[in-house]
Amino acid sequence: MLMLYFSGTGNSKYIAELFCRAMNAECFSIEEKIDFSRLIAQHDEIGFCYPVYGSRVPGIMREFAQKHMEFLKNKKVIIFCTQMFFSGDGARAFTDMFARNFFQVIYAEHFLMPNNVNNLFILPLDNKRKINRYIAKAEKKMQLVCGNIKNGIIKRRGFNIFSRILGLPQGLLMPVFEKKALDSVRVNEKCTQCGLCVSVCPVSNFEKADGKIITGKKCTICYRCINKCPQKAIEVFIKAKVKNQYKGL
Repeated sequence: MLMLYFSGTGNSKYIAELFCRAMNAECFSIEEKIDFSRLIAQHDEIGFCYPVYGSRVPGIMREFAQKHMEFLKNKKVIIFCTQMFFSGDGARAFTDMFARNFFQVIYAEHFLMPNNVNNLFILPLDNKRKINRYIAKAEKKMQLVCGNIKNGIIKRRGFNIFSRILGLPQGLLMPVFEKKALDSVRVNEKCTQCGLCVSVCPVSNFEKADGKIITGKKCTICYRCINKCPQKAIEVFIKAKVKNQYKGL
């Protein structure tokens, strides 16, 4: 079994690695520089884990899946998504990129995880105690999930009509936010040109040139740069100073 994940700030990585330890599965970030086509071809069961953005698969994971589409044909697929609230059909949304019955989804599940959106006042970052509660619940759910998979029990969270209806308005709005994100990344005067954002961005949206940091138009809204910047000098969407950062799990 193979698990492939994208994780902006650590939540999805935690879930992917938790699963792989329990199932003795191989685990890789899609950011790694390896031959994923060969790796996928060698496995019959492929897992995908990602943070859901408004009941939508992150752009970087969509691009990865489409790039390796031919190698996923007729595979057995497991889909996990991490979310802050309720995405509706965040796991099912992964299948929208493929023809019907392209592969067999043998399990799909949503995991509630800590908030990493650190620049929106209506979504304050969780304290340590609340984060620990999220982790405990996720670990308990994962035990159940792994037990079901080992026993051949198939469950597909988010695949029913009710979940699809709830996810529909989020899915329709998210492309608007994705487009806005392309032009909304800013580096303010607090920047010291340390270059950390250049090295950690999963889509190479930053470049260091002429003694300053230049932003591109490729943001995948993972919030990694905002949460890791030592000077709290990066802004996305909202032009406001970052006060707190989510350090991940």
